[in-house]
Amino acid sequence: MKQSKNAIRAENQQERLIKIGWIVGFVDGEGCFTVGFIKQPDRPDRKGYKLGIQPYYEFAVTQGISSKKSLLTLKKFFGVGELYINKRYDNHKEHLYRYTVRRREHISNIIIPFFEKYQLQTQKRKNFEIFAQCMKMIEQKMHLQREGLIKIIQLTENMNHKRRKDNLIRILRNQTPKLAISKMKPWVR
Repeated sequence: MKQSKNAIRAENQQERLIKIGWIVGFVDGEGCFTVGFIKQPDRPDRKGYKLGIQPYYEFAVTQGISSKKSLLTLKKFFGVGELYINKRYDNHKEHLYRYTVRRREHISNIIIPFFEKYQLQTQKRKNFEIFAQCMKMIEQKMHLQREGLIKIIQLTENMNHKRRKDNLIRILRNQTPKLAISKMKPWVR
């Protein structure tokens, strides 16, 4: 018996909705939205950031090698990002794979709109909302101004592990990045 085009479209739509639900649930449990900061002072061979600190951002999901297929599914679905292997075992019994999206245009045009439309259901939703707000500020180049960068840093204090960033903010307020950067906490790369 031949299926109608409408029935096939409905099946495809149903499969897509199931996949979207799986992705949202998987990222809710295993994903991470990160905004961090890298020291970027002037160096003899390269001009650093004006403020001495550069924000970095990423969307990532990590799994053991036995679940690598799930990361490949994410990469195929979103059509962006890379898969990296971490061969350190640390407290794991297998190599870890990490699906990451780091390009600003991919985060802004693909990842953020997806999770705005299909919302996360756990505490990760709050982290995502802060992440999206920080990315919008970065797109508006607010990270290039001291007060804008301070605002981004303050927002990130409420993400993930809720680490205090008072030292970093103090450095920016005092505008002494070259002197104080060497004394930063280890969470600032």
